[in-house]
Amino acid sequence: MSHNSSGTLLGHPKGLFLLFGTELWERFSYYAMRAILVLYLTDKTINGGLGWTTEEALNLYGIYTGLVYFTPLIGGWIADNILGQRRSIIIGGVLMAIGQFTLALPHSVVDPHAVSAFYIGLAFLIVGNGLFKPNISTMVGDLYPEGDNRRDGAFTIFYMGINIGSLLAGVIAGTASAVYGWKAGFLCAGVGMLMSLLIQVFFAQRYLGDIGTVPAAVRDAENNASGKKEPLTKIERDRLKVILVMCTFVIVFWAGFEQAGGLMNIYSQEYTNRMIGNFEVPAAWFQSLNPFFIIICAPILAALWVRMGKSEPNSPVKFALAMFSLALGFACMIGAALEQNGDVTVKTSMMWLVGAYFFHTIGELCLSPIGLSMVTKLAPLRLASLMMGAWFGANAIANYIAGVVGASIGEAGPLAIFSGIAITAVIAGVLLLLFSNKLISWMHGAEGAVDNDDSDTKPQPANA
Repeated sequence: MSHNSSGTLLGHPKGLFLLFGTELWERFSYYAMRAILVLYLTDKTINGGLGWTTEEALNLYGIYTGLVYFTPLIGGWIADNILGQRRSIIIGGVLMAIGQFTLALPHSVVDPHAVSAFYIGLAFLIVGNGLFKPNISTMVGDLYPEGDNRRDGAFTIFYMGINIGSLLAGVIAGTASAVYGWKAGFLCAGVGMLMSLLIQVFFAQRYLGDIGTVPAAVRDAENNASGKKEPLTKIERDRLKVILVMCTFVIVFWAGFEQAGGLMNIYSQEYTNRMIGNFEVPAAWFQSLNPFFIIICAPILAALWVRMGKSEPNSPVKFALAMFSLALGFACMIGAALEQNGDVTVKTSMMWLVGAYFFHTIGELCLSPIGLSMVTKLAPLRLASLMMGAWFGANAIANYIAGVVGASIGEAGPLAIFSGIAITAVIAGVLLLLFSNKLISWMHGAEGAVDNDDSDTKPQPANA
């Protein structure tokens, strides 16, 4: 595969920053719509919401986010075997833009079919996302040869792009909706998607060369002596086992983390004292705390992993750290619930939410970019986008569970739910620490030199 030699920027191929820009605007589009979706559905007022109950809205939100993470499995397979990653991204982007603009159609145009138009818009978003999401991340991995230790850092930078998009989204779409009504928020999302497409269409050839143009299965068959698809080797099977084990822990993490868009969003709207002087902070702004903290902390963590050198923790240990951070975040939410002491009329301090989002963010940085990077290290070439899809599939299950957990808030009450998630996260973290050595041995050196005691018995990768 010829890597494009268009030079580097900050020590990384320029193609990374092209993908960073494409993803930034696509995520802007996704989060702009996500920040207002539940609020639009439950709004009964003149703003022209659909007037659903909170439970109906959270259920739909769970199904939508679940499908958004499930379709990449199909999109990854299509890209690996038929379209290639670049074409998949363009087609997916076009479909998503159509979806966002459908949501933005004013009620005067779509009534009495407002709800049908809403579902059609969502359908375009879900299908487009399936083609877009797994392939953009896989291409980031393709910029680096095997064993290149810049990869975790590259995904952390790429991840910053996601979060700059998401930060802008909460503020811009939240403000547009507040001033001009919900449809203006959806319109912002559509414009963001167009930006993403334009960047990809005009600059991909220059900065990516032929990365992502040929389907991975075709490239892989050409590399085999037989020129055909070969069965998986033992090393490949072991590495796939690691991805699947890590997926189960990812489900636990995101099921807790995703309370941000649903349960914690509603908590900030209804039970939090959002006054600073005479100014009331809009609830949608809290959705921007997470990306704000990521943009600040991502470069620090990326630098820390490099600074630690040999003693840098391996992926399973980073995942365990993520679990403990998630638990700390929910400890803050337990603080808020205790401050209420069962009295729903009490408004709690904003600092609890700020603390919760901070610890959740640190956890996310120890898990999400590291996980994306790990999948590109461990997945066999011909399954690269498919395994990236499976990785997002774990998020799908997590989002569905998150919706179920969030919807049961009525019976259990916030304190029980927040403490339940915190305890589960701690248990998961401890399990990861116990099993980390086994997982590392299954990686067969994919994480670079192994410093554990049994490193001398490790088989070296065939292509080292």
